[in-house]
Amino acid sequence: MRNLSRRRFLKISAATIAAAEALNGTVHVLAGTGKAAPSGLRTVPTFCDLCFWKCGAIATVRDGRLWKIEGNPLDPLSRGRLCPRGTGGVGAHFDPDRLRAPLLRVNHRGEDQWKAVTWDEALTYITEKMQKIKADYGPESVAAFVHGIGGTFLKHTLKAYGTNNIAAPSFAQCRGPRDVAFRLTFGDDVGSPERTDIEKAQCLVLIGSHLGENMHNTQVQEFANAVGKGASIIVADPRFSTAAGKAIFYLPIKPGTDLALLLAWMNVIVGEKLYDKEYVDKYGFGFAQFAAELQPFTPEWAYPETGIAPEIIRATAREMARYRPATLIHPGRHSNWYGDDTQRARAIALLNALMGSWGRKGGFYVPASVDLPSYPYPPYPKPARPPVDNPGRRYPFANESISTGIREATLSGQPYPVKGWMVYATNLINSLPNQDETIRAIQQLDFLAVIDVIPSEIAGWADVVLPEAVYLERYDEMNPELFRQPFIALRQPVVESPHDQKPNWWIAKDLAQKLGLGAYYPWNDIEEYLSTRLKAGGYSLEVLKRDGIIPGKQPPIYFEDGAPQEFDTPSKKIEFYSTQLQQAGFDPVPRYTRSDPCPAGSYRLLFGRAPMHSFSRTQTNPLLSDVMSENAVWVNATEAARLGVKNGDYVRLRNQDGQLSNRVRVKATERIRPDCVYLVHGFGHTSKELRRAFGKGASDAGLITRYKTDPLMGGTGMNVNFVTIEAEA
Repeated sequence: MRNLSRRRFLKISAATIAAAEALNGTVHVLAGTGKAAPSGLRTVPTFCDLCFWKCGAIATVRDGRLWKIEGNPLDPLSRGRLCPRGTGGVGAHFDPDRLRAPLLRVNHRGEDQWKAVTWDEALTYITEKMQKIKADYGPESVAAFVHGIGGTFLKHTLKAYGTNNIAAPSFAQCRGPRDVAFRLTFGDDVGSPERTDIEKAQCLVLIGSHLGENMHNTQVQEFANAVGKGASIIVADPRFSTAAGKAIFYLPIKPGTDLALLLAWMNVIVGEKLYDKEYVDKYGFGFAQFAAELQPFTPEWAYPETGIAPEIIRATAREMARYRPATLIHPGRHSNWYGDDTQRARAIALLNALMGSWGRKGGFYVPASVDLPSYPYPPYPKPARPPVDNPGRRYPFANESISTGIREATLSGQPYPVKGWMVYATNLINSLPNQDETIRAIQQLDFLAVIDVIPSEIAGWADVVLPEAVYLERYDEMNPELFRQPFIALRQPVVESPHDQKPNWWIAKDLAQKLGLGAYYPWNDIEEYLSTRLKAGGYSLEVLKRDGIIPGKQPPIYFEDGAPQEFDTPSKKIEFYSTQLQQAGFDPVPRYTRSDPCPAGSYRLLFGRAPMHSFSRTQTNPLLSDVMSENAVWVNATEAARLGVKNGDYVRLRNQDGQLSNRVRVKATERIRPDCVYLVHGFGHTSKELRRAFGKGASDAGLITRYKTDPLMGGTGMNVNFVTIEAEA
């Protein structure tokens, strides 16, 4: 991607918005009035929905038209600044490819043949299907896949209906191994947003974490500040990432060997007594057994596995110890890599424990949230059967629903049939590994309903599609974020939806009423609901609408300042040696196992993010697609020359199972190892209704036909696919 100045980006933004408005036929009105807006400027605070970070923002309407979005300076997450995606959120409103009206399928699934219907017709159809499934199989035979805070009310309706099969791919396909590993070690999750104190870290270690590319706003701002203060940065990554450009030590590790490096680092730190002994003695459990288990994993042992020389392993281990406890080994987020991911993430947790960083300044702070009372709903009915995703606790440490477990149950009919799916704001075709398995599961269903803002690939397989208002056009549930500074944030409408789109709370409420569940929605509208909760907590909706943020009381966030020193583990301490894992038949201290080797002539497929796109949901946003309209495949320059392809040439990727990608440009570079290639996730769309994004770039999701399941929590390791490179004819 070419570099863009802010001025150039704004020029593109203005031109693209004008074009999108012309295509979309947008009429600009005041939200909730139906009347033409007056001239002049109007600002509305809200929070972003372009990713899960939920940054506070201020949207400006000029002469009735949505004009720009900036960070809310009152918001602890955005600190008054947005990332490229957040700034480009205006484009979500103007996207000409948006869904405009409810749709019913008129032919076979996947053929994209529809008729537009009224909301009453669409919701009546869903109601009839759900009631029949409930009568024939029980309410648990309807499952839901829900992503983001916007799904809160839909989940409420489905729990009232009686199902307990509700999952988010963010657990089994993203952060699950990390969260389970930290819970096993410290008795608590890392959180989302993560409780990382990057700004105060004096040494930051990134293991495959692409700060500056995944664009988690607060972390990126803190990372920049830490670098500016002279923090020591250590990066281990097969690819020379943006963050690696700031590193003092860059370790081009062989893919799949991260756990070997972590074990060798801990071997050095324990063997040379560089760890925080006072902290370990006070808070640790099983340290002697842990230390004994580490003895074989020397830097010399790790060298042939990782490709990192012993002297570099020792030097970086000592660099970490030099700055403890203000040394932070970043936990990452997308942690489903090779199938042993919980144990790898546990090694990261243990290395942090050796540094004494949990609960300490420059490590992991103790987060807090505002105590906002729940709405006084009636109790949900108790499901007659357990969830389908993890029968018999096959994955004993899964503490959330496993999305691929629901898919497996849908395919097999075991432990009982799953006959209906409700999908909200997640493109399952691209978020679950092995697209063929997802499609085969869909074919087993009696009905599939999709709620989305664009005609995504999963929408193309639905029986009914419901068009949601984008985040700038709706209220959502409030966000009493668990963070460094506690606060409540409000998402509220800035402008009206341009067509027949509806907010998620309205959809969920109307569906509940048709299902005979009106008692679960005793409030008349969303503002009444919000006001009731806020008044119960002693807060004001009018203040929240005005400022977008209500700050809470700041508690201590570090152990040394009085934060709670609590570990919800069996020993009530940091578990260096896990009796939970031992009793379940797993290694109580992580042990390294080799991942499958790369076949001759092939490259391991790696994937990640770009700062201007979120998953596969923003490629039709006219502002963001103008900045990056297609991805490129990173290929080592020497390998590219050997293959006879040049920078900018188009090629196709074929995986080990014969799956062939769309054509994709080559990025020939020395910034990646010769044994792997890399794609930005979310491109190569196959839905022809996504006119701006259709066929542009290669889909990593389409090439991920194999995965390895983590035996501890059911996550799907997806960095186990290999590709060859074929020149485009």
